[in-house]
Amino acid sequence: MQPCPLCGADGASLFHEDKRRCYLRCPQCALVYVPAVYHLAPDREKARYDLHRNDPADPAYRAFLRRLMDPLVARLPPGAYGLDYGSGPGPTLSRMLEERGYPTAIYDAFYAPDTSVLARHYDFLACSETMEHFARPGREWHRFLALVRPGGWIGIMTQFLEMDVDFSSWYYKNDDTHVAFYSRATFRFLARRDGLTVDFEGNSVALFRR
Repeated sequence: MQPCPLCGADGASLFHEDKRRCYLRCPQCALVYVPAVYHLAPDREKARYDLHRNDPADPAYRAFLRRLMDPLVARLPPGAYGLDYGSGPGPTLSRMLEERGYPTAIYDAFYAPDTSVLARHYDFLACSETMEHFARPGREWHRFLALVRPGGWIGIMTQFLEMDVDFSSWYYKNDDTHVAFYSRATFRFLARRDGLTVDFEGNSVALFRR
């Protein structure tokens, strides 16, 4: 079977299978992931994202993003400089952070692919509803660590897969672009392995101190 795309461990077991694809679970970091053979081609993946309507003026969308922004901002020093990683077709989190006094660059593999921003270092990195799309989350995670200065913060929002979730009926797996599912155990593994601390807010936000 395909090694874990987050930690590289072998020995994954079948976690679930439905009519569209199967899902494996890593024995080391507890990531549940979709094997690469089921991933969408990049053009089809982008076509799905093009359907998103992420309007920076939409109060409901802003309220959703505040689930990540508010606890992250509460931990930042004044004027901290950040990166919104996976900013999407309608960058909104970066605008909200700038409105609060935190200048924020953006990067998105499809919509803001300027890689010069990846050559800098930041006081914080925010990644909202993006990690579940990563085909190679281990590579992206190591990039996060390289981008954030010691003492800085990595804020992630993605729906946690917890023990009480009925995976067979879980809505979050039904999006074909969602290929990696994280639990608190997964994030605790990363924190322990990489010498970070991690705090959780609700069932979708993890905040790592570098």
